[in-house]
Amino acid sequence: MPGGNTRTILHYDPFPVVIVRGEGVRLTDLDGHLYTDYLGEYTAGLYGHSEPAIAAAIQEALSGGLVLGGPNAYEARLAELMCERFPAVELVRFCNSGTEANLMCLSLARAATGRDAIMVFNGAYHGGFLAFANGGSRVNAPFEYVVGEYNDPEGTQQLISQNAGKLAAVIVEPMMGAGGCIPADREFLDVLRRETERHGIVLIFDEVMTSRLAPGGLHGALGFTPDLVSFGKYLGGGVTFGAFGGRRELMGLLDPTRKDGFMHSGTYNNNVLTMAAGVAGLEKVFTPARAEELNASGDGLRQRLNALIDKHNVPMQVLGRGSMLCVHPTRKPIRRPSDHASAPADARRLLHLELNLRGFYTAPRGFMSLSLPHTESDHDRLVAAFEGFLEDYAGVLAQPD
Repeated sequence: MPGGNTRTILHYDPFPVVIVRGEGVRLTDLDGHLYTDYLGEYTAGLYGHSEPAIAAAIQEALSGGLVLGGPNAYEARLAELMCERFPAVELVRFCNSGTEANLMCLSLARAATGRDAIMVFNGAYHGGFLAFANGGSRVNAPFEYVVGEYNDPEGTQQLISQNAGKLAAVIVEPMMGAGGCIPADREFLDVLRRETERHGIVLIFDEVMTSRLAPGGLHGALGFTPDLVSFGKYLGGGVTFGAFGGRRELMGLLDPTRKDGFMHSGTYNNNVLTMAAGVAGLEKVFTPARAEELNASGDGLRQRLNALIDKHNVPMQVLGRGSMLCVHPTRKPIRRPSDHASAPADARRLLHLELNLRGFYTAPRGFMSLSLPHTESDHDRLVAAFEGFLEDYAGVLAQPD
């Protein structure tokens, strides 16, 4: 494998740890070291590593056979649950990843509108072929892109107006995930909704990561209705998963009984293990009440970390919402990824490796996501480790931004 693994984001210098076991929020590496997991598989690990209800559902589905080659009851129930849970979703279809879900949203928008261009935002990440950090990836899907700045309502309005004749869709995260857990301003989102409606452009919310931030996803918490929403990560119960849904008029174009319908296929779209795990997760584990509790706990943790930063007067801040947070080694106000691009990379790496040595598994970029098995005791230990890091490296961290 190039680089020794098959997933670029998991590589870091000098080398990544190799995980051999996970239970609850505890991880064991190949050398026997133990970690408390605050990476949470980049939000896909919402349920932890051994949720009994999901394990039982997978075993039950497994006993009924794999690759059945036809519709199954699990997919019908999961579709029902998602339409009940997420306000913008009138109809839904399943696929195999968040990347695939976003590609399907964009392709559907292009087919429905007869236009080709897609508006995205600098620093956004919508999957392996839709990455827009540092000017974008050369392996991105070959669409025509119009690139705007996140949380820039005036500039966004101008770009949409100037390109309205060719724009099929605008895709945006209501809070940037990989971009640094940056929440979208309400004014920015209002401009997106108003201008896309005015020009007949499909507005897509990428909620692959953020749908965990409230019982009805972040769009539900904001009282905001996009045309399409993409999903992934935890909703498959820890098994490979993607979904996209939204307005009936758009999603209905995928109805195979329509003579003018568009094709959407995929051998594993409705694989029984994912469908069963997803049903168990929403029905039995990630209830609306548990969603509220988890995200309140995350808000509290973020506030505690920021209080320590203030106490030790170091140039850092923790951004995010609910169960997603990201530590940035800068005092500068952050409203878009370019605002933290010049933050010292060495400080990020130092924090990551020091937390690793202190028994906490996080992302090299400072990202953390909570899982349902986390306890307040886990948070207390993380807060203590973070304060120890600040105390040990105060002189290094105090260097000017």
